Amino acid sequence: MQNPLGPIDRKILRLLQHNGDLTAAEVAEKVELSQSPCWRRIHRMQEDGLIERKVALLNPKLLGLSMTVFVNIKLSAHGRSNLEEFEQAIVGYPEVLECYTMAGGSDYLLKVVAKDIAGYERFLRDQLLQRPHVQEAHSNIAMSEVKRTTELPLD
Repeated sequence: MQNPLGPIDRKILRLLQHNGDLTAAEVAEKVELSQSPCWRRIHRMQEDGLIERKVALLNPKLLGLSMTVFVNIKLSAHGRSNLEEFEQAIVGYPEVLECYTMAGGSDYLLKVVAKDIAGYERFLRDQLLQRPHVQEAHSNIAMSEVKRTTELPLD
């Protein structure tokens, strides 16, 4: 990023995080800026990579994906090719919403969605545990959702 974020840029990002459907004119009005300079700021933040993309956030429960599972994965071998192979496979599983490399007792933490326990068990047995070098998979089933957001703190 070339320039540090000023207060107006932060306001713009807060608005767009909350509602990506806002037009440049609507954003400009809310941050008390004219439309053209506001559009240029938004465009610059897109080019700088601050705004990666705009997406629609779907309700998983209404789509029949009522189960969220956090899975700790431990690999038996940690060679570079083993890690890359595992990560490439994970990217291809639509059930995996997020994947993180971890420091500590496990190598990866996955956030997985499924319709029900049987659907998750099929994914675990037929996909995850079939990956070469997966030594352990520990599942933690979320019982309820307290907070779910994509909005980053900008203060």
